[in-house]
Amino acid sequence: MFAAASADPEGWQIGNERCAKLGKMELSAIFKSLGEPAFGELIKSVSIGGLRTFQVYSSFKIHARLNKVNRESLRKATPRLWERLGAGDEDLARELAHAILICRLPMVVEVLDFLGIAHDGNGFFEKEQSFEGKLETGWQQRVFDQFREKHPTPLLLLYINHLDREIAEPAEPFVDGEAKVANDG
Repeated sequence: MFAAASADPEGWQIGNERCAKLGKMELSAIFKSLGEPAFGELIKSVSIGGLRTFQVYSSFKIHARLNKVNRESLRKATPRLWERLGAGDEDLARELAHAILICRLPMVVEVLDFLGIAHDGNGFFEKEQSFEGKLETGWQQRVFDQFREKHPTPLLLLYINHLDREIAEPAEPFVDGEAKVANDG
């Protein structure tokens, strides 16, 4: 799910300026590529218990600027969160991606296993490992096609793009052709 940076424990936290210098796709761009309705569905999938289990509740609450985190406060905050993502708030985008994906670790593990990427059993992997032969051209579409019937499209696209961003430097988000038509439609 998240690359473990052994040399820099905060290495996964990349701000706007560094992303721009590296030409790396921003997390807010991933959310924007999914569209506002899909974003709303992703927010609904956040598990408060999952946030507490993985000890990200407080960090999420602070970055989302919420007094408390529950279903109602998330529902009410969704338009404001979407607006902040539209303005390129990468800190919020990072926290949202973590909150959403932590609540879907079984999917993360399935995707990593499908791709043959070694991980700790919970979806966390070493970024320094070799991905040669595992992420050949078109891997994003192969993952999407394999799991599209089993997992919600917005969630799957979020993870595909998050993983791509962790291990490569894509310029723009992967959006499946059929998913894009449904999103634009």
